[in-house]
Amino acid sequence: MNKIIDIFKKQESIPLDKFINMVLYDKKFGYYMKKNPFGTEGDFITSPLISNLFGEMIAVWCVAYWEYLGKPKKIIIVELGPGEGSLCNNLLKTFKKFKAFYNCLEINLLEISGKLKKIQNNKIKNSKVKWINSINNINYGPIIFFGNEFFDSLPIKQIYKKGNLLFEKHVALSNNKENLKFLYKKISKKLIQYNDIINLSSSKNMIEYPIEAIEYLKIISKKIHKFNGCLLAFDYGYILDKNQNTLQSVMKHRYKNIFSQVGNSDITSLVNFALFNKILRKNNLNVKKIVTQREFLQKMGILERANILSQKMTFKSKANMYYRIKRLLDSREMGDLFKVLFAQKKDGKFSLGF
Repeated sequence: MNKIIDIFKKQESIPLDKFINMVLYDKKFGYYMKKNPFGTEGDFITSPLISNLFGEMIAVWCVAYWEYLGKPKKIIIVELGPGEGSLCNNLLKTFKKFKAFYNCLEINLLEISGKLKKIQNNKIKNSKVKWINSINNINYGPIIFFGNEFFDSLPIKQIYKKGNLLFEKHVALSNNKENLKFLYKKISKKLIQYNDIINLSSSKNMIEYPIEAIEYLKIISKKIHKFNGCLLAFDYGYILDKNQNTLQSVMKHRYKNIFSQVGNSDITSLVNFALFNKILRKNNLNVKKIVTQREFLQKMGILERANILSQKMTFKSKANMYYRIKRLLDSREMGDLFKVLFAQKKDGKFSLGF
């Protein structure tokens, strides 16, 4: 925190997205750059860590999509933000059961955290996997872009409308020069696509503008148009066409004040799937109906698969497996909080899970 305070002493204020990017991804003190936040001992837990069946369902979906494409001789899976590597390992375990698919496969892991990259390297031992720093460098396909809790980890801007004027949320030092506070500045046309903000904020007082996520969606769309493929994304979020303040901080599985543990807690926001839908359609992709994680996993047959596995399990193992699946599917847990988005080229007809 002291290092961050020192930075603010040198400048008046920082836009919210720049602040989030700094405290999460700064190479010296960024949250994701210095620790493993995943799992029961970390700050939050993800679906792949709850049950291996989550990864198995994703793997089966990928194989089915490859078959739909006509079984191309090469296919790339790009995992966006692979966490601590468990999902990639689970995918590989299932892919090996589909020999023809496995022989065609390359997996690219998009990871910018040196800390997490080391953890992934130690866990994933497979020559089909390589790490990339940018998806711009991918030069063949088709490509399956997959992200689980990737987009909610990207910085956002918050824009407030007052009359015909727009103001952007900034972070600055408080009056005592020892803490941080929010303040608002008239928006700069140079900072963001001004017309987009005007259109999105019509009749709304506040909008969360996921500036980095939008750039990713544009690049992903270009790659899909050039090499064929799709985007499959799981994330906390909402579907209703409205905007709301969803900025939050999490530490040790509990919500915190944004400024209470800066650099030691995650800062995140919910994904506005209605906005993502608009952006992808604007980039000429076909977006299937956005569904809940519960709907997707049930359509993929997770319960049927569990029933088959349970026949050779002890009572204790069976109870543990169904307890974990309940966490993935229950509407009061992850089942409805998580949404699933699938985007493909306009002439695409693939709809498994949707």
